Amino acid sequence: MRSRLGLTALVTAAVGFLSCTARAADPAGLWLTETGSSRIRVAPCGSGYCGTIVSAPGKALDAKNPDPALRTRSVVGVQILDARQQDGSGYSGSLYNPNDGKTYSGSLRLTGPNTLEVSGCVMSVFCKRQSWTRVN
Repeated sequence: MRSRLGLTALVTAAVGFLSCTARAADPAGLWLTETGSSRIRVAPCGSGYCGTIVSAPGKALDAKNPDPALRTRSVVGVQILDARQQDGSGYSGSLYNPNDGKTYSGSLRLTGPNTLEVSGCVMSVFCKRQSWTRVN
């Protein structure tokens, strides 16, 4: 009976460890941007992940959008991250920046269980990186 309880405890601990490890390797969730001004929901999308703004300061509008018809819409609800291509340590795709209305080649990768590095690049040479923090 004692060995059976020990085995049950060991299996329970292993399952708990594996589920924590899987969550840590999964970028899905709610993230606070580096400036702390916006929250982004990252969710599975195709074979990778997409990110949508779920909160932004004030009445943030998509005023710099290249499409004049979209310049009066709220940025809340706008998909800014489309990273469907797995590439080694993360995912790559595109990143829309509502601050300048431009779309860049982008990538995301977890650098820790609660830290997501998001990068946007022009011509794959000039890149800007941000660290986002998981919101629990």
